Amino acid sequence: MIERYSREEMAHIWSDQHRIDTWLAVEKAVCEAWAKRGTIPESALPAIRQGTVSLQRMLEIEKETDHDVIAFLRAAGETIGPDVRFVHLGLTSTDVVDTALSVQSVEALDLLRKDLDQLLAVLERQAVKYKDTVMIGRTHGMHAEPLTFGFKLAVWVDEVRRHQHRLDEARQVIGYGKISGATGTHANVPPDLEDEVCALLGLKAAPVSTQTLQRDRHAQFITTLALVGASLEKFATEIRHLQRTEVREVEEPFGEHQQGSSAMPHKRNPHRSERITGLARLLRGYAMTALENVPLWHERDISHSSTERVIFPDTCLVLDYALAEMTALIDGLVVFPEAMMYNLEASGGLTFSQQILLKLVEKGLDRQVAYKLVQKHAMKAWRERTSFIEGLKSDPEINTRFSNEELEGVFDYAYHLKHIDTAFKRLGL
Repeated sequence: MIERYSREEMAHIWSDQHRIDTWLAVEKAVCEAWAKRGTIPESALPAIRQGTVSLQRMLEIEKETDHDVIAFLRAAGETIGPDVRFVHLGLTSTDVVDTALSVQSVEALDLLRKDLDQLLAVLERQAVKYKDTVMIGRTHGMHAEPLTFGFKLAVWVDEVRRHQHRLDEARQVIGYGKISGATGTHANVPPDLEDEVCALLGLKAAPVSTQTLQRDRHAQFITTLALVGASLEKFATEIRHLQRTEVREVEEPFGEHQQGSSAMPHKRNPHRSERITGLARLLRGYAMTALENVPLWHERDISHSSTERVIFPDTCLVLDYALAEMTALIDGLVVFPEAMMYNLEASGGLTFSQQILLKLVEKGLDRQVAYKLVQKHAMKAWRERTSFIEGLKSDPEINTRFSNEELEGVFDYAYHLKHIDTAFKRLGL
């Protein structure tokens, strides 16, 4: 991922140097386990433990070998000395590469979980703050019935909490290693050694593997991150709509010296939301690639390898960046309650049409007859910009069934919002 969308801690996890350092950690853990079994002499361990790998030297060797793991082993050998003959004993390249990828993935997920927790904390605070800030609810982009801005955010709180569980599940699924040899049969590496090495690395041993860990694990990892990104896009899209000039119910934070347009000084564009929207598209693309990596030939091919060098770092970097952007956006979001109320009242009371319908049905009118009756007055008020309630009052079919006072009592926002607290109680807010 380009530097613009890379944050330091996540970038370190997926850096080339950290990747080969993790490979070396796998190799060292295997050596420790072999030494316990007497296969490697204890005298070899000090040199192996102090071994390092220079990325630059490894790349130089790779130009000759055209094989990254062989180049890695040779570069490590230059720092270990003669005892390097005990390194990679009984292993195949994928034992190292796949197990190390799992270690990196767990590290990345732990960081993403912190990011998500921070977003959730901000959403919860803002949901409570705006719990009673009344606004119009919209379906199909059209005015529906009132709700509150805090209620809208409470829906997002619930969604982010589900993503916490999804990330935790993805961590469980990806947190497996394999030290099982060329076709996974443990012909040259005993299963108990695999268990021990994986435990040393904070992983579990895959119950069964081929030369690779099976890529459904990796697909779940990437698709889970893409799903989190889809929710971020959902939040961003809502903010973009609410910031439109004609709506202007919320606005992204805008710095004192910030400039929105190179041409138009008045512009205050929702650029963060738009950026998150675009990055979510990348995540979905990476998820498709991860799914296509699941079917490999027989016990192994490397059709997945080239793509995973891209999609694993980039998916984690993009989501890490997008979560931080969304957290800052929600934390500094500017809310305009007066504009919300203005827009709510712009339809002249049409948002109460369902309550009028229900009242008429309660008083004995056939539902379809009542629906057509209310719809007639609603459409007239909409087209002619007249008062909806005055039209209802003037209709004998309606005013003979209840008084003007009773009719006016229906036009009360509190009726719509009487159960808003239920959602907050259920969420523990």
